[in-house]
Amino acid sequence: MKPPPLVEITNISKGYGAVVALAGVSLTINENEFFALLGPSGCGKTTLLRVLAGFSEPDSGSVTLGGLDLLSLPPNKRPINLMFQSYALFPHMSVEKNVAYGLEREGLPKDEVRDRVTTVLATVGLTDKARTRPTQLSGGQRQRVALARAIVKRPKLLLLDEPLSALDRKVRSEMQLELKRLQHEVGITFVVVTHDQEEAMSMADRIAVMSEGRVQQIDTPVDLYQRPRTLFVADFIGSSNTFAGRLADAGVDVDGVGILPGHLPWPVSAGAATLMVRPEDVELVEPERAMLSGTVIDIQFYGGSSTIAVSVERHVSPIIVTCQGTTDVQRDAQVHLAWNPAKAVVLGEET
Repeated sequence: MKPPPLVEITNISKGYGAVVALAGVSLTINENEFFALLGPSGCGKTTLLRVLAGFSEPDSGSVTLGGLDLLSLPPNKRPINLMFQSYALFPHMSVEKNVAYGLEREGLPKDEVRDRVTTVLATVGLTDKARTRPTQLSGGQRQRVALARAIVKRPKLLLLDEPLSALDRKVRSEMQLELKRLQHEVGITFVVVTHDQEEAMSMADRIAVMSEGRVQQIDTPVDLYQRPRTLFVADFIGSSNTFAGRLADAGVDVDGVGILPGHLPWPVSAGAATLMVRPEDVELVEPERAMLSGTVIDIQFYGGSSTIAVSVERHVSPIIVTCQGTTDVQRDAQVHLAWNPAKAVVLGEET
């Protein structure tokens, strides 16, 4: 039998005057899950995080954690910890003192504090930095200190607000793997807020994509990418080629182009529809297999792959094709395009 979810958020709404920050948000988070709230600025993800942490009171709805009414508890009584975007470390304290601070405030015995701090510093790989001040650490090391301070209190739920935004690209990639490893090792449920879809896709077990205070879709990274429910999700998660038209038996009928084949992973009502196909699923083919034909207008090489932009008559934007390695195709060449209909998703006007 599947265990009940750790967190149940039901119909949470929050407004600031005429601005609706959250509009009836409902979702569940499982125990020991790495869950991401993903969306553009102003979508409501940070407001939802603040509701969980107790820094913002919703206008309506309920939140439970392990069956406990979370909204009835003040922030300091919730079995939750929050890792701030700025890390909020005490510059005058050593690393071990920063990590121990919360435990000491709770009045735990000195031996227990020392043992827990020693253990958590080993977990995040900072044992040799225990007596170092935060100002003497790199950005990645400061991020680990903040994480150690958050998990040393052994919360049931750890909230992370844009935890990697202050790091450069290389360190950010390393810390994405590190956060995932630590989450599994310490056995704490993580909820991360981010606007970076690559960050969410690389770390999370499931992702809630949000827009304008609403949850658009909750799914695994693979299903979000391959089976988006809405055009917003398809556009926000990765790159995509889209063709607007009307629903047809075998796909979408696009004016001036014809019927482009695809499949319907979700129910779609008759009428306006959009076909979405990922660049890596578009192939260069022989003329007899072509679904579309056009002219190459640009080629870019990214080390492991090449991106080809193809102008197709009567289609407003270039079709993007991604292929592995280099390509022999030249600019201004006439090319023919096709894809496996099973990998092209048909989306309704409102799904």
